[in-house]
Amino acid sequence: MIHLVNKSGARVILTPIGAGVVSVIVPDKNGIMGDIVLGYADPESYIGDGPCSGKIPGRYANRIAGGRFRLDGKEYSLEINNGPNHLHGGSNSYANREWTIEQQSENSVTFTLYSPDNDQSYPGDLNISARYTWSDDQTLSLEIKATTQSATILNLTNHTYWNLRGEDSGTILDHLLKLNASAWLPTDQTLIPTGEIASVEGTPMDFRKEKRIGEDIEKDFPALKYGKGYDNCWVIDRKDDSLACAASLSDPISGRHLEVWTTQKGVQVYTGNWLSGSPISKSGRSYHDYEGVAIECQNFPDAPNKENFPNAILRKGEVYRELIEFRISVR
Repeated sequence: MIHLVNKSGARVILTPIGAGVVSVIVPDKNGIMGDIVLGYADPESYIGDGPCSGKIPGRYANRIAGGRFRLDGKEYSLEINNGPNHLHGGSNSYANREWTIEQQSENSVTFTLYSPDNDQSYPGDLNISARYTWSDDQTLSLEIKATTQSATILNLTNHTYWNLRGEDSGTILDHLLKLNASAWLPTDQTLIPTGEIASVEGTPMDFRKEKRIGEDIEKDFPALKYGKGYDNCWVIDRKDDSLACAASLSDPISGRHLEVWTTQKGVQVYTGNWLSGSPISKSGRSYHDYEGVAIECQNFPDAPNKENFPNAILRKGEVYRELIEFRISVR
């Protein structure tokens, strides 16, 4: 495990398995330290876990319809591991591999991973780096970079589950969530986007004003039934490709507040709808459904199969570079 500690003593613990976040230990409004991300007692539990807790999945995070896509006139078939679809790179996801610790300092670590051509049946060999930095103002920054020697598709994110009251404190349905997103991506019953980019106006998908995560989660709305809660992608309102605030999350009890900033186009919010049965947690039990929320900054699901979605192709000579910042404070 790698420990990053700032001047106040707040710390982040990381693992080379999946280049993942194990713990984020920060003070609440009373100055009491607490761990605000879900994680496991046994480090080996991070390999092959269903929740993909804290890690970087890939080669393509989220879903690809039917496990198929075309690139430069050739069709590729991927592992089917989520109903009829491909999810997070399949069983051999980057989330389940031990990344190399390339550089390390008191407040930063860089993990690297080499993914050869035909890895997980994807074309193109990739060199990937993931650099975490932990600042004195309690910002956890993640810079992901990648290059390839031939064309491929790529979508990388971080899959940390947050519970700002503390990882063993129960439900996150009373956390307050705000999304800087006027549109979202409707899906079919298998959570594959239909290709429509729809307004959130008048729907349970409207988080433009801060509201309880659980306020509308039981509404009679197709998307909520398909995923047993929120497991959907929103289109971030942004003027350009620079850092923009995608989401904010607050816990009224602890006073902890999280802002998520990114260069990515979309943000997938997953309310931990299937956490029950997860590996034994740091607190000595299995988590229950809705005890953590993942805020995954990423390209759109199934973008390689949707012409109107943002480009998901990385070509030789190009550099994939995306930033995610988790800014933690109290209010």
